[in-house]
Amino acid sequence: MLDIQKQSVVDETQQPIAVQISIADFEQIEEILENFGLVKLMEAETTERLSKQEALNYYQSLKDEYVDS
Repeated sequence: MLDIQKQSVVDETQQPIAVQISIADFEQIEEILENFGLVKLMEAETTERLSKQEALNYYQSLKDEYVDS
């Protein structure tokens, strides 16, 4: 399991409203999610299976189109 060091952000009534994590932890989570998405693309029920490189290329094109960096 990924050991994530987190800090809670609370409002004036001490109710948790957000969590802060380090950039390194965030990047690890992001990589895990991207890898999961790639596996799902590769396993998709389609008439044509994608190779790892094809899945990476396709995923990057989706990321470029829909995600602001």
